[in-house]
Amino acid sequence: MKSLKIDLRDRKLALAYLLFAFTALLIGGIAGLIQVFVRSGALELPYSIGYYQVLTVHGVLLALVFTTFFIFGFQTAAMSRVTGTFSFKERCLGWIGFGVMSTGTVMAATMVLLNEASVLYTFYAPLQAHWIFYAGLSLVMIGSWIAAFAQARRYIQWKKENPKQITPLLSFMVVCNNLMWFIATIGVTTELLVQLLPWSLGWVERVDVLLSRTLFWSFGHALVYFWLLPAYMVWYIAVPKIIGGKIFSDALARLSFILFVLFSVPVGLHHQLTEPGIGGSWKFLQVILTMMVVIPSLLTAFSLFATFELRGRELGSKGLFGWLKKLPWSDARFLAPFIGMLAFIPGGAGGIVNASYQMNQLIHNTIWVTGHFHLTIATTVTLTFFGASYFLIPHLTGRQLTKKINRLGLIQTVLWAIGMLIMSGSMHIAGLLGAPRRSAFSEYGGAEIAQTWIGYQIAQAVGGTILFIAILLFMYILVQMLFFAPKGFEPFPVAEVADHAQKTPAILENFKLWIIILIALLLIAYSYPIYDIISNAPLGSKGYKLW
Repeated sequence: MKSLKIDLRDRKLALAYLLFAFTALLIGGIAGLIQVFVRSGALELPYSIGYYQVLTVHGVLLALVFTTFFIFGFQTAAMSRVTGTFSFKERCLGWIGFGVMSTGTVMAATMVLLNEASVLYTFYAPLQAHWIFYAGLSLVMIGSWIAAFAQARRYIQWKKENPKQITPLLSFMVVCNNLMWFIATIGVTTELLVQLLPWSLGWVERVDVLLSRTLFWSFGHALVYFWLLPAYMVWYIAVPKIIGGKIFSDALARLSFILFVLFSVPVGLHHQLTEPGIGGSWKFLQVILTMMVVIPSLLTAFSLFATFELRGRELGSKGLFGWLKKLPWSDARFLAPFIGMLAFIPGGAGGIVNASYQMNQLIHNTIWVTGHFHLTIATTVTLTFFGASYFLIPHLTGRQLTKKINRLGLIQTVLWAIGMLIMSGSMHIAGLLGAPRRSAFSEYGGAEIAQTWIGYQIAQAVGGTILFIAILLFMYILVQMLFFAPKGFEPFPVAEVADHAQKTPAILENFKLWIIILIALLLIAYSYPIYDIISNAPLGSKGYKLW
């Protein structure tokens, strides 16, 4: 049992990331509650607080801070669990990464709270924030690189200590996710340091808006998979162990992660389908690459449901769907990720709509897109993170997941699912009717127009209230798991590969090959569009190109 427990020093590092993430969840949740009441017309913001100020707090803290800190906390624990205790240097790098990330977060959040950076989480130019906001976000990116490097060192060290052995699947997945994150954040960090930061300091007169948006979306869509792949880690590795089963195929899991890395980064132009200045052929190419991610998604669905069915058959289930009865529905560690899996079915279908030329014209810049985000990150990803927390926090604190805490976790999961169903569902419907995103009730263009969607805005307020109650319940559960649950050992579940699974081909671990292919795809997808944007940039007042 002791060999399965993460070293205390690594547990402290992982907990630091996770507690920072949950703090962001609470503050961002408060901002989200305020936001839905303002949108419904039930609340007017006092003390000169702006709607876009609240919206920026909600977006930045939940979409960027909560997710990034949780992921690096989870991945730190995961690497320590399957590849061994971090070395002193690796752990120091982890703490340095945490310090740089948290410092950057405080800098950016302070500017938002002072209403000096109400630019939403996309921070599109020509909206301009205080330079400290851009510097803070840059530090978050750089700090995450340091943390990712620490995890990469642990992976490399394990390979040196275990030559000719296949690496633990979970560690392979962590490296894939960090590789994708590093490549994706190069573009947005370039935007921040080369364009937006000098612009906000007054060093340059203007910036090329199209280039800045292109650099952002080279990161913005890969960000979705940076959220999603850790959820996949839980689905592939932890959930089979929780239900008493085994991983269906190690090779299939590795292949799906490699495909996600290859097809999640060079696809950002599908977020810019309505923008001039980018050739239609290049947009179409990236739409094709975007649709390719359906393949690893279907591979994952097949692998997971094969695991569920095989386990059900082992327990004596009969019939086509008899195995469903054998799944541990009373275990919050299973129920939360499973509902997240189901939510990803309509979430993925909505993603196909967003990335399609013709259908995108209907829903572009409507609240449909917001509803889609709340199905993917706020339901699929967040519910899976909640489920992971129910084994991760007790493991890291040396406490037990009691029956009472598990029961509260089930209630919290159901509340979250109901609240998100109401809120996201009403957003999708209102979006099809033309309701705009990023707009408050008073900005719809008059009371008569606003009344068109008032019922859906009220539904969003109801759903948002239920979600906030679920956040408060989770915070209560978190405090119980941190301080009051009885001492004991709660395992970090890591499933074994099924006996029938075929041997994993060595090529799947050849990162040199996959990195070369990834770079080639990036050059094909982005080199000419970016060259075209820069070469055709307008002249500034001093006669230089605005690039």
